[in-house]
Amino acid sequence: MPNPAILRPARLADSAALEDLIRRSGIALSKGFYTEEQAAAVTRYVFGVDTQLVEDGTYFVLEREGLLLACGGWSKRAALFGGDRHKSGPDPLLDPATQPARIRAFFVDPAVPRQGLGRRLMEHCEQEAAQAGFTTLELAATLPGVPLYRACGFELVEDFALDLPGPVSIPLSRMRKHLA
Repeated sequence: MPNPAILRPARLADSAALEDLIRRSGIALSKGFYTEEQAAAVTRYVFGVDTQLVEDGTYFVLEREGLLLACGGWSKRAALFGGDRHKSGPDPLLDPATQPARIRAFFVDPAVPRQGLGRRLMEHCEQEAAQAGFTTLELAATLPGVPLYRACGFELVEDFALDLPGPVSIPLSRMRKHLA
């Protein structure tokens, strides 16, 4: 049996390894949910490291023997999704009394899917967001992520599409969860 995965805050020094994990996960785990063109476009134009989350200390990795297996986080900022290259301006802080925290950028290495890594990250993020005073979580889910988020108690708010260069349209789901 392999050593258990260690959960720790992501560091800026992890950026290259995170970008690689995100790219591989975005392409491989989109099969059956998105076309190859859609998976390539969302991975190129939207997915990626959000250094603000790393700097805020709200982005985490699960690693085993130095290899990143999964990453994901929560945010006290307004951006609902997207890495650094998708941002276009300031990302203001949310008010925990009136606004939901964001669940952001969950990716699992395609070599180790469905082993509870995403759920473990989600439980950690929920606890941290609750400790920061948030009572609700919100996220924008890609279609491959919807089953995990439903299993973690998120409910569909609305389906929408993100138009990307190509032109390519990516179906997404806005989901929400109230914390106990």
